[in-house]
Amino acid sequence: MTETYDLVIRSRRAVLPYGERPAAVAVRNGRIAAIEEADAPLTAAAEVDLGDIALLPGLVDTHVHINEPGRTEWEGFATATRAAAAGGVTTVVDMPLNSLPPTVNVESLAVKQAAARGAVHVDVGFWGGAIPGNVADLRPLHEAGVFGFKCFISDSGVPEFPPLSPERQYEAFREIASFDGLVIVHAEDPAALREPAAGDYASFLESRPPSAERSAVEQVIRVAEQTGVRAHIVHLAAADALEPLAKARSRGLRVTAETCPHYLTLTAEDVPGPDATAFKCCPPIRDAGNREELWNGLADGVISCVVTDHSPCTPDLKRGDFATAWGGVSSLQLGLSAVWTAARARGHGLSSVVRWMAEGPAALVGLNGDGARRKGRIALGYDADLVAFAADASHVVDAAALHHRNPVTPYAGRSLRGVVQATWLRGEIVDDTPRGALLNR
Repeated sequence: MTETYDLVIRSRRAVLPYGERPAAVAVRNGRIAAIEEADAPLTAAAEVDLGDIALLPGLVDTHVHINEPGRTEWEGFATATRAAAAGGVTTVVDMPLNSLPPTVNVESLAVKQAAARGAVHVDVGFWGGAIPGNVADLRPLHEAGVFGFKCFISDSGVPEFPPLSPERQYEAFREIASFDGLVIVHAEDPAALREPAAGDYASFLESRPPSAERSAVEQVIRVAEQTGVRAHIVHLAAADALEPLAKARSRGLRVTAETCPHYLTLTAEDVPGPDATAFKCCPPIRDAGNREELWNGLADGVISCVVTDHSPCTPDLKRGDFATAWGGVSSLQLGLSAVWTAARARGHGLSSVVRWMAEGPAALVGLNGDGARRKGRIALGYDADLVAFAADASHVVDAAALHHRNPVTPYAGRSLRGVVQATWLRGEIVDDTPRGALLNR
């Protein structure tokens, strides 16, 4: 009896877990039901032949600040997830801060979920937050389905999400370890930070030196070893911190790290002047030599994933100079093409980009196992989250044409390689109708 599928997508460049090759991917009930030769005779209600357009798994971005509710004028679930889909991202995990209230207890998680329900174009999960005084809320948040816990050890930039002192950090890590949770850390040592001496980029860079990241990473490693917690360093910018991370990895400690497209593609030398505050983020974008060392860290596996840290705000908060403007880079729609542009120039293929931007983030949050949702690969039984990616095409970034709520990005005017032509979420094309689901761990 001939099997019938809901959808078959054929491509001569399907990026599969074992490499790039021609394939036909068949979908039934939102899952990948078969992977056959590209010209295999398959019966389906709908069929798409991409030819030489690459077929990728949907990307998983585990570091996105959506900011709703409370600061929805900065971003929002509808705009952020539409931008995600346009950039080939089919799953995002929302950060617990910059929204009001922050996601630091079960009640605030329910508020966040209510704001997202029915508004999302891709699947959305949530991080919880670890702040002073909420240790008793961590286990209930874990049981309510958050994917882990974000904390700062330096100022977060918003008063409602204060940092953890070393003592509070140990207390939170120990509690999270007790239920084998995951803690993700903004690692900059406050003792090494200072206010910029002036408003230019060099002064801002000097105010947040690489030593601040390295000493904070070393502290996280120490506390992780003492408590046994799974710890993950977010948005690693300083290559100096790769050495202690590599040593921790060689000792079998469960400490991992991510970096971001802007640290892999932009440099301090690219910043044109003190009013180019679209480039401002914390930790800062460093020099070209540092960028190349981050690429080496990716190639060596010390850095396990690349996610955007999409952290937008309203244009007025970006006015001024590097001493006064809000820090955060908006790139959710652009991360894939930015990373592919730079990766291709360094001899990396699409399989590597998929490993860093889909498989790695999915593994970090446990979306690659036997649960109800399996993400980040074109493989049997996984969600049919798929992307048609014209890897050889190029485009010039027009900030005003992006789906982000506010047209501010350091990539404006840059020529990038790779264009997302279509995105499917569980086998359905993503369009202006929200079809995303809310995910639990």
